[in-house]
Amino acid sequence: MEHPPIRPESTRPSGDPHVADSHDVIQVRGARENNLADISLDIPKRRLTVFTGVSGSGKSSLVFGTIAAESQRLINETYSAFLQSFMPSPGRPDVDTLRNLSAAIVVGQERMGANSRSTVGTATDAYAMLRIIFSRLGTPYAGGAGAFSFNLAEGMCMACEGLGRVSAIDVGHVVDVELSLNEGAITAPGFPVNSWHWQVYATSGFVDPAVKLKDYTEQQWSDLMHRPAGTVKFGSSNITYEGLMPRVQKSFLAKDRDSLQPRMREFVDRAVTFTACAACGGTRLNEAALAARIDGRSIADCSAMQVSDLAEFIRGIGDPSVGPMAAGLLELLDALAEIGLGYLSLDREAGTLSGGESQRVKMVRHLNSPLTDLTYVFDEPTIGLHPHDIQRMNDLLLRLRDKGNTVLVVEHKPETIAIADHVVDIGPGAGTAGGRVCYAGGVAGLRDSGTLTGKHVDHRAALRPQVRTARGRLPITGATLHNLRDVSVDVPLGVLTVVTGVAGSGKSSLIHGALPGREGVVVVDQSAIRGSRRSNPATYTGLLDPIRTAFAKANGVKASLFSANSAGACPACKGIGLVYTDLAMMAGVASVCEQCDGKRFTADVLAHTLRGRNISEVLAMSVAEARDFFPSGKARGILDRLADVGLGYIGLGQPLTTLSGGERQRLKLAIRMNERGTVYVLDEPTTGLHLADVDRLLALLDRLVDDGNTVIVIEHHQAVMAHADWVIDLGPGAGHDGGRVVFTGTPADLVAGGDTLTARHLRAYLA
Repeated sequence: MEHPPIRPESTRPSGDPHVADSHDVIQVRGARENNLADISLDIPKRRLTVFTGVSGSGKSSLVFGTIAAESQRLINETYSAFLQSFMPSPGRPDVDTLRNLSAAIVVGQERMGANSRSTVGTATDAYAMLRIIFSRLGTPYAGGAGAFSFNLAEGMCMACEGLGRVSAIDVGHVVDVELSLNEGAITAPGFPVNSWHWQVYATSGFVDPAVKLKDYTEQQWSDLMHRPAGTVKFGSSNITYEGLMPRVQKSFLAKDRDSLQPRMREFVDRAVTFTACAACGGTRLNEAALAARIDGRSIADCSAMQVSDLAEFIRGIGDPSVGPMAAGLLELLDALAEIGLGYLSLDREAGTLSGGESQRVKMVRHLNSPLTDLTYVFDEPTIGLHPHDIQRMNDLLLRLRDKGNTVLVVEHKPETIAIADHVVDIGPGAGTAGGRVCYAGGVAGLRDSGTLTGKHVDHRAALRPQVRTARGRLPITGATLHNLRDVSVDVPLGVLTVVTGVAGSGKSSLIHGALPGREGVVVVDQSAIRGSRRSNPATYTGLLDPIRTAFAKANGVKASLFSANSAGACPACKGIGLVYTDLAMMAGVASVCEQCDGKRFTADVLAHTLRGRNISEVLAMSVAEARDFFPSGKARGILDRLADVGLGYIGLGQPLTTLSGGERQRLKLAIRMNERGTVYVLDEPTTGLHLADVDRLLALLDRLVDDGNTVIVIEHHQAVMAHADWVIDLGPGAGHDGGRVVFTGTPADLVAGGDTLTARHLRAYLA
C-alpha cells in the first residue's frame, strides 16, 4: 500500500538543511505495532528527537517496538544460527517499510542484573583499568592485572570465592525442634512427610522418626543435621546419605537465586543470612592483592571510595608508565560524576542500582565509544533525577548527538523537551484513542500546536494557598543508613510531605530505612510484582472475581469456567494464549495458539456472553472501556480506583510483566487507596506520567490526605514540591556530601528563604 507523502512542515525541523535529503531521515511508513494507527513520518538523523504523549499513547510502540526492534532484528539476522540461539529474537514489527535505519542501541531502565560478581567497576570497565594501574605501580608487586581480579582464582579470596561475603542458613528455618520427623519437623521446602527425601532421613536408622528433635542425643542431632555425605543401606539398595544442612546448602545456595522456584526463593530470603567474609573483610581479594599499595592505598581502598574522590586520587598519579591508562580511567570517572553518579563507588554491586542509575551507567559507557552514526534510544532518562541533575543529563544527550549519532528519547519532562531538535507528539489519547502523530516539528511549533503536550509544556503548578495543619508527628531518630549522618527529623501526620534532594542525597535511605514495618505504614513502590505471564491487572486487583461471577450468573454455569488458570482454559496453550516452541539451536519462538487463536479460553466458554461480550473480549478491554461496560457494583469500584491513579489505558488482561515501574506503583496504590488512617509512602509517583496527568496525580494525593491519611512522597518533580504541605530537603550534595537535612518547612518558606539546590530550582520553576 502506497502512503501519501508527509507534509514537510509537520515532520522536519524548520530550516534544517540536514534533513533535506531522504537519506538524512529515518522513514517510517505504515506503522501499526500495538495501537499505532497506520502512521507514517520522517525522523531526522544525527539529531535529538524527543517523543512525547500521554502514557499509553504509542510512543514506546513507535520508538522501541518498531524502530529499535527492527534495527536489532536485522542486525541479529546477520549472525549465524548458532549465535542467534543466544540472542533475543524479536519478531518483525507491524510496519510496511522502515528505511535508512542505523544500528540501534537501546539504553533502557532495566536493572543491570542481580549477579553478585558484577559491580559498578566491572560494568563500566573502570575496575579493569584500575587493576592494570595497580599491576604496574602497586608495591609490593602482586602480579599482573589478573592478580587484582576477584573473579579470577589468582586474585580472589578463596574463603568467600571472591564474593566478599559468606552465607549461613538459620537452622530455625530448616527444622522445628518441637516436632518429630513424623510430625513434619523438617520445614525447609522439598521435605514433606512421606516424600522421598523425607524417607531417607526417617528410615536411615540414625534417628527415631517418632522422637521430637529437641530430645535427640548429641550424636543423633549431628547425624540428622551435619553428617558428611556417605553411603547407607536403604531397603535392598545403597543410597547416598547427607546431613540436612549440607543438603539444603547445596539445594538452595549453590544455585542462582533467580533460577529457583518462587517458594524456594522465599525460603532463601527468609532463612539465609549473609555476613562479610572474615578472611578478606568483604573486599573479595586475597592477601597479596590487598598488600599492594599506591600512595598508601590498596585497590580495595580505591574501589570503596566514591567516584568523585577516586578521580582526585587518580589525578595525583603522575607516573608516565600508566599515563594513558590513568587518563582513560579519569575520563570515565569524571563522566560518571558529571552525570550525577559521583556518589557511587566501584565496589557497589550492579544489582543494587536503581533503574535510573543503571541507565545512566550504561550511558557513560557509550559516551566513550569510538563508534559514531548509531541510533541511541532512551526511555525517560530523567527518571530519578533532581532538576539539578537533569541539566547534566541533557548535556550528555547533546554530546551523544554531537558525535554524529541519532538520539531518540521518550520523555515527559519539559526540561528535556526544550533541548530537542525535533519533537514527535503521539496521541491524542491512550490506547485506541491514541496511536496517531499529533505534531512533528520544532519545540516552538509544539507550543503553538494546540496538542495536549503543547498546552502543558509550559504549565506550572502553583504553591498551595493554604497548607494543612499536621495532626501529629512521625519521628525518625538517629538514622545512619548508608550516607545518612545521624539524621533526626519529624514527619508530620495528616498532610502531604515531599522528601527531595539530588540523586544520592539520602532520601530513600531516610524514608525506606526508617518507616517500613511501622504500624499503619504502607509502602507503595515501583518494584516488580510477583507473578508469572499469567498475571494481569484483572487477577492482581481482584477484578476478575466479580467479572467471573457476573458471567456465571448470566449464563447459569460455574464461575471457574471464566478463569484462564482453571476449568475454562484452552487445553492447547493452558490458558496463556501463546504456544512456546523450543527450536534447539535456534532461539525459542512464541506463537499465537492456533486452537484458541490467542483468546486463552475453550470455544465452549467463549460461547457464553455477558451483554453481548465474551470473557476474552472483556479482558481485552482497557480500564476506561470496562468502566462503561460495568456501570456499578464491585467491578466498577475497582475500575474507578484504577482510573483515579491514571491507569485508564491499560488492558485488563495485559501481562503484569509488560508494566513499567511507574505503572506498577500506581496499580499497587489502586489496591490500597481505599484504606483510612494510613501512612502512604510513594517513591517518585510521577514516573512515566505525562505533564497533563501530573495534575490528576496531585488531585489524587489531595484526596488521600483529605480522607484522613498521611502521604509521604519521595519526588523530584517541582509540581509535586509546590503542591506539598511540607518539604524535607536532603543534601546539600550526594554521597558523603549529602546525608543531612538541609531544610524542613512549607514550600513557600523554601522558595522565600531557602538556599539549597532544590530551593533554587523550585524558585526558577515558579517564576
